[in-house]
Amino acid sequence: MRLLLIHGVFFLQCLRFSQQQFPRLCATTEALLSKECCPVWEGDGSACGASSGRGFCRDVEVSDLPNGLNYPFSGLDDRERWPLVFYNRTCQCASNYMGFNCGECQFGLFGANCEERRESVRRNVFHLSAAERRKLISYLTLAKHTVSQDYVIATGTYREMNNGSTPLFSDVSTYDVFVWMHYYVSRNALLGGPGNVWTDVDFAHWAPAFLPWHRVYLLHWEREIRKLTGDFEFSIPYWDWRDAQGCDICTEDLMGAQSPRDPNLISPASVFSSWRVMCSRAEDYSVRGVLCDGNDEGPLLRNPGNHDHNLVARLPTAAEVEFTVSLRDYDTGAMDRSANFSFRNTLEGFGNPQTGLGNSRVMGMHASLHIFMNGSMSSVQGSANDPIFLLHHAYVDSIYEQWLRRHTPEQTHYPEFNAPIGHNRQYHMVPFIPLHRNIEYFTSSKELGYQYSYMLNSDQRISEVLSPYLELMMEAWPWLLGALVLGALVTMTVAAVAATMTRMCWGAWPWQLGEKSSAFHLPEREPLIISSDSDTPNYHTV
Repeated sequence: MRLLLIHGVFFLQCLRFSQQQFPRLCATTEALLSKECCPVWEGDGSACGASSGRGFCRDVEVSDLPNGLNYPFSGLDDRERWPLVFYNRTCQCASNYMGFNCGECQFGLFGANCEERRESVRRNVFHLSAAERRKLISYLTLAKHTVSQDYVIATGTYREMNNGSTPLFSDVSTYDVFVWMHYYVSRNALLGGPGNVWTDVDFAHWAPAFLPWHRVYLLHWEREIRKLTGDFEFSIPYWDWRDAQGCDICTEDLMGAQSPRDPNLISPASVFSSWRVMCSRAEDYSVRGVLCDGNDEGPLLRNPGNHDHNLVARLPTAAEVEFTVSLRDYDTGAMDRSANFSFRNTLEGFGNPQTGLGNSRVMGMHASLHIFMNGSMSSVQGSANDPIFLLHHAYVDSIYEQWLRRHTPEQTHYPEFNAPIGHNRQYHMVPFIPLHRNIEYFTSSKELGYQYSYMLNSDQRISEVLSPYLELMMEAWPWLLGALVLGALVTMTVAAVAATMTRMCWGAWPWQLGEKSSAFHLPEREPLIISSDSDTPNYHTV
C-alpha cells in the first residue's frame, strides 16, 4: 500500500485491482500451454473458489452457429471463438458470483456471500456538487496512475507468442487496461505480415453487440473505481448532450477547457492536460502488421467543434433521440451499418436519426459526438483515452435503457446467428475474462443493479437534483451555525445595553414601567388587511 495525494484528496492505494482482460496469473507459459485460466480464490485456496461452492474450472463452450459474411476467414484472428485461442478452460461461477476466479459478486450484488442487492444511480454530471466533481476527477486520475496488478495486456498475437511458449504481455494502469480493451476489440484483423489486414471487422461496433458490450465495459470500469478508491457509492455520471451548442463539459472544473496556447490540447489548468495516450495509431499498426504495445503516444488531444462539418453538422437533438427510441426493431437486415429502421444502428450513428435509413453519409447520435470532439476520441480504437468517453457512453447506455423499458423485448429479439462475427446472441464478448455472452446484457439496467436519475419517479428525481445543494448546505453548516451564534450574542448585547440605559434614564427596568411608554417602544402594525371596498391592501396603525 501507499498514500497518494491527487487533486487535493488523499488515497490509500492498494496494488491489487482490475477486472478484465488477461489475468496476470493466466499470462504465464504454463497457463498458455495448458490453455487453462482457473486461478485460485484466496478466500479458500481453491481454484475458482470451488471448495466454497463459488465456481468450478470447466471447459469453455462456444456457439457454432454461423456468422455474417463480413469476415470470410477462419483461424487467423485470436478473437475468433473467444477465448479458445488462448484458453479452453476457465472459471464458471455459481449464480451470485463472478470474476476470473469467482472472487467477485454479480453486478448489483454485495456482501461476503453476494446476497445483498443494492441499486446505484447514475446522475447527470451537471447535477454533481463541486465536491463531487473534484472527487470524479481525482478518481479518474488515481486510476490513470495506478498500475494494475491483477491484469496485463497482450502486446503480441498468439502466433508471435510461439503458441504460448513465449508470453508477450505488458503492465499498464487500471485506466489504460480499459483503453487497451476498447482498442483490442475494435482493431483490424492481422492476417500475417506488414499491411496484410482486414478492416471490415469489429467485435463491439457496427453490429448488434455494440450496446451490450459497452454496457458491460462501463459496469466493469465502475466496479474498478469503487475497489480502487473504497467508495462503493460511486457511479459513473452521464453527459446529456441533447441540443448542446458545444462541449459544455469541457470546463476547468470538469473535463478540461481548451488550451489558450494550442487549440488541440487541454488547458494546463486541468489535470487532463498531463494525460498521455496509448493505442491511438491504428493506421501505423496496420501498416506494420502489429498490435499496440501500450507505449506512450503523446498527449491527450481534443479540439471540439473544429471537425469536418460535412460529416457532423451539429450535436444530436432531443427530437432525434426520441425518434431513435421510437424504432421498434433492435436490429434489421444484415445487422451492420446498412441496417434500416434499426434502433441499434441509428443510435450508434450510422442510421439517419430523422429517417432511420442506414449507411447515412452524415453521422448522427453516438458517432457524431466522437467526430465532434476532433481529437483522441475521434479514432474508434483510441477513443477511450479521453475520459469524456465514459460520460458520453453512460448517456448512450441510458438511451439503450429507455428503449428496453419502452419496448420490453424478449431475448429472442436479439439475433441468434448471421450477425457479423462477435455479435451473435451466445458469442463471448472480446476480450473479457471473466466471460460474458452478448445476450446476458440485453436486459434492463435494473437487473444489473443500477438506474439513471432521469428515469426515477418524481420524488426520487427531486432528491437527485437537490442533493448537491443539500451537500453544499451541509458543508457550509458550521459557518452558518457560527453566524447564528454570533448574531444571537450581538442581539443579547444590544438588549442588555438598552435595558441598562432604560434603568438609568427612567429609574426602572423596562418590565417595571407598566403603562409607561418606553423610549424603545415602536408603534405596532396590524397584519395585512384587505378593505371591504377595495382589493388594495391597507396598513392601519394602532
